[in-house]
Amino acid sequence: MTFQYKNVFINDTYTIVGPYEYQGPLGSYFDAHKKDFYVKQKTFEDAESKLLIDSVKGVLKKVKKTISDVDLFISGDLMNQIISSNYAASQLGIPYLGIYSACASSVEGLIIASNMIEKQQIKNCICSVSSHNNSAEKQFRYPVEYGGPKPKTTTFTTTGGASAFLSSEKTNIKIESATIGRVNDFGITDAYHMGAVMAPACADTLYRHLQDLGRDISYYDMVYSGDLGAYGKDILKEYMKKTYNIELKNYEDSATMIFDLKRQPVNAGGSGPACLPLVTYGYLFHQMKEKQLKKILIIATGALMSATAVNQKKTIPSIAHAISLEVFE
Repeated sequence: MTFQYKNVFINDTYTIVGPYEYQGPLGSYFDAHKKDFYVKQKTFEDAESKLLIDSVKGVLKKVKKTISDVDLFISGDLMNQIISSNYAASQLGIPYLGIYSACASSVEGLIIASNMIEKQQIKNCICSVSSHNNSAEKQFRYPVEYGGPKPKTTTFTTTGGASAFLSSEKTNIKIESATIGRVNDFGITDAYHMGAVMAPACADTLYRHLQDLGRDISYYDMVYSGDLGAYGKDILKEYMKKTYNIELKNYEDSATMIFDLKRQPVNAGGSGPACLPLVTYGYLFHQMKEKQLKKILIIATGALMSATAVNQKKTIPSIAHAISLEVFE
């Protein structure tokens, strides 16, 4: 299902990251960074919620708004019962929708907000996500203190919070269209190869987005996926060529952009709900404001699993949502 929008704009964004992301190749494009994983909190889960709150307060300051000016807060994360978002929402006091599409949550939030703004149901919305390497490792694998080895296909969950302020007020970045993804399940059970799990969902959404709008892949200056990593990125390119006869030339994956895969110990690259929006709101928006990019397609991918399902050797379903961003002149 694909929507097109006439009056939805991203007024501003705010990104805050942990030490690994700041030390990566895009470090200078983030608004703020923390020197350690605790962020002066008692637990990693509290730290993640603090990053989320700070990103919301940061974007409010940029757009010169207060909490009372915000109609809706949409947020998601990886924690059980999305506790990072829930605790943040309890402190912010804004009408709230908590969402979960794993690492695809950022674009899901943008789609919900865009539809409501386009239909004039709300005037504005803050869309946020967060993730934290150590809280995610504890929940889905083992606490980092365990020191368990991981295969090269494993991704490294990003630590950070990302928020965007959306409204019908015209700015230079417009949300032009969006496609809601379908759940794909190719029977993969390997929780250490998320790229292979999510690549088919990404391909399905990309193809349907182009078909629904009657577009060629060349319509976009660049296409960016989220969290596929070094191996999943290659799987997507091969899958698109063999299944749909579409060659991805102007394409990159945020997981391989946010970290230096040769210098940093992150295996196949970044992951987590914050990975793609950190790259988008930081680096890509800078490129769009400089008009080096004018039309980009962002495809956020998510593995819809739980630790319980993985331990029961269940297959891992996945989903991908896409959103088109254009420079508005």
